[in-house]
Amino acid sequence: MNTDPLNILRVIEPALDFRKPLLDENSLAALRLFNGFTEGYPDLVIDLYARTLVIFDYTASPLPAQDWQFLWEWYRREIPWIDAVLLKTRAAAYPGARRGRLVFGGSPADRIFENGVWYAVNLGLNQDASLYLDTRLLRVWLFAHADGKDVLNMFAYTGSLGIAAAAGGARKVVNSDRNPRFLDLAKQSAQLNQIPEKRHRLQTGDFFSQVSSLKRSGARFDIVISDPPFFSSTAKGQINLVGQSRRVINKLRPLVRDGGCLASINNALFVSGVDYLKELNELCADGYMSLEEILPVPQDFIGGTGSAAAWPADPAPFNHPTKIAILRVRRKSA
Repeated sequence: MNTDPLNILRVIEPALDFRKPLLDENSLAALRLFNGFTEGYPDLVIDLYARTLVIFDYTASPLPAQDWQFLWEWYRREIPWIDAVLLKTRAAAYPGARRGRLVFGGSPADRIFENGVWYAVNLGLNQDASLYLDTRLLRVWLFAHADGKDVLNMFAYTGSLGIAAAAGGARKVVNSDRNPRFLDLAKQSAQLNQIPEKRHRLQTGDFFSQVSSLKRSGARFDIVISDPPFFSSTAKGQINLVGQSRRVINKLRPLVRDGGCLASINNALFVSGVDYLKELNELCADGYMSLEEILPVPQDFIGGTGSAAAWPADPAPFNHPTKIAILRVRRKSA
């Protein structure tokens, strides 16, 4: 991959022009500024979290930070309110470099504001930036549909989907994940939005154990959110989204009240949209579940020149490998 600055500037300039209408120096929102996978440079992704620029270096042979300096200096000229830059190097041997190094400015942003909701972020928590920008429209959907509902957010990570539901007026939200360190951000987000503890519960544990416990207790929810990793294995069981999404959905379906919804996400790059849709249609064949809606990934996340040809498998009829489906559930005995 050619890392010549002129070649990189040639692709990031039109990408920024496409997103400029969304930029506001008074905004504390988060936005993908450049998606190299679809916009001409697969080894590079650039996000903006409030006033912090986050550069993801995906090169196979990690580049020294100074090789990217031209990049953040260019962005700071174009977006003068950027006051911190974090560089994440995916192939670095040192875990701290993979989580991110501050290469310019002071403390990175610790919160963002989206659709009227605050989300706590820890940009150096993990190899990602602790808040997934591709699921923004699902957060919007949850905010709009969760009023008065009981919501379960499985594989919650830092809990942003559950927080969106709680901020939208959900009666009760359970954010469940294996890692309490990740869930601590969900707790911070709840505090930022003044969501009382009685309406927002954190639950730590293995997916299979948590589901079994909820079933034994007779728990039912109006909305269940499933956003699993594409692969995970524990002593209790295995998650594999390549051809096996139905296993996770079938585990969660009994927890949905009659007439409720299951929001299912499959983010496996090598699963085509056609294959995922086939799995969903097979699950719906018994008449007790139906595909209510496909939610797109925001076009600004993909880019103005984004093409399905850039991905290992064509996501159509979804517009991105993050394939989001809203399923309506019917129960045999309501």
